[in-house]
Amino acid sequence: MTSSSTPAPPAGAPHPSGPLRRLTARGRDEAHRVASSLELFFDLCFVVAVAQAGVQLVHAVAAGHAGEGILNYAMLFFAIWWAWMNFSWFASAYDNDDALYRVVTLVQIAGVLVLAAGISRAATQHDFFLVWLGYVIMRLAMVWQWLRAARSAPGAERTTALRYACGVLLCQVGWLGLVVLPEPARAWVFLVMVVAELCVPLYAEKAQETSWHPHHIAERYGLFTIIVLGETIAAATVAVKSAVPEHNALGELLPIAAGGLLVVFSAWWIYFVVPIHGHLRSSRRAFVWGYGHYLVFASAAAIGAGLEVAVEQAVGKAHISALSASAAVTLPTALYLLTVWALHARHFKAGLAQQLVLPVTALLVICCTFLGDWAVLAAGLVSAASVATGVILTARTAGRRRAAGTAATAG
Repeated sequence: MTSSSTPAPPAGAPHPSGPLRRLTARGRDEAHRVASSLELFFDLCFVVAVAQAGVQLVHAVAAGHAGEGILNYAMLFFAIWWAWMNFSWFASAYDNDDALYRVVTLVQIAGVLVLAAGISRAATQHDFFLVWLGYVIMRLAMVWQWLRAARSAPGAERTTALRYACGVLLCQVGWLGLVVLPEPARAWVFLVMVVAELCVPLYAEKAQETSWHPHHIAERYGLFTIIVLGETIAAATVAVKSAVPEHNALGELLPIAAGGLLVVFSAWWIYFVVPIHGHLRSSRRAFVWGYGHYLVFASAAAIGAGLEVAVEQAVGKAHISALSASAAVTLPTALYLLTVWALHARHFKAGLAQQLVLPVTALLVICCTFLGDWAVLAAGLVSAASVATGVILTARTAGRRRAAGTAATAG
């Protein structure tokens, strides 16, 4: 399924005939390029793994082991995010939607489900075998895609594809350290391998940049953000629903539920208030933007975990203080706001007042941590107020520009 159903597809789009086709690069300026149904299915399956990572973070924080839980969450989320990101950028450049491409993509989905099945053992028993196995399945499928692209590519483009394939293969050998090395060494293995993985695209694309599509990439990241935020709402809803019949604590849970909704609604508004694809006009910008989304996705998912922790603390199921439970919501919310500002908003804000809205909001959300049982509701109100402030400032700026334009025309 391609992004266009017109009889004559634009240049660079996959030809609609034949079950097997050459895997050639699509055009960066291809018109009407949008996410396919296979990509949406891919995202939904990846969120299963995100949800499992969030569950383990909830258990760790609620049990008073926040440091260990955050470290495990960061490691597991990196594996999920990196595999998702590699597929998304590859698909933006090479998706021909033939039968073989679909099958290999489904293999990658199977890999993330294997990884999701191993998240619990990795977090509680430090047994990374299933996580490693699922990651290997996803990454070997990605190697196949790159080798297939290399087969059809000429010159420097072929070099880029082969560099990707070799780099991904070498990294899989390194990740084996999480399985075979002693536990104290695994954190170092993780740090080294993160750097290695991040360097593969930087090295590979020195030969020639892949023809990723700015509008398509922006849409893919936006869709995954929506899915992660939706998972956050779902997790918080389940937590509230399960707590009400057992503990009859509706009065304690309503402020958390209301505040959580305001936080998530504001998170959606802030992310999508400006179209980002126009900013992604160079590989340097795109790499910074794409890599930075690790924090966007991880913090968005962590907000849902934090809301679950806050619910458990409110009904007495979590062995932590109200301050710790509040921080489980406010800190990832503040991180989300700052990261979205750095990646998105600051490129489109006019004037100091607009630029300061999100950083100041993040600071105020952190201050809400100390408000006890009302912390989550206060964080939600602050987030909503930042949205309203941004809308007012933007409207005033637009009004001044219209007035200036009218005056210039009249003059």
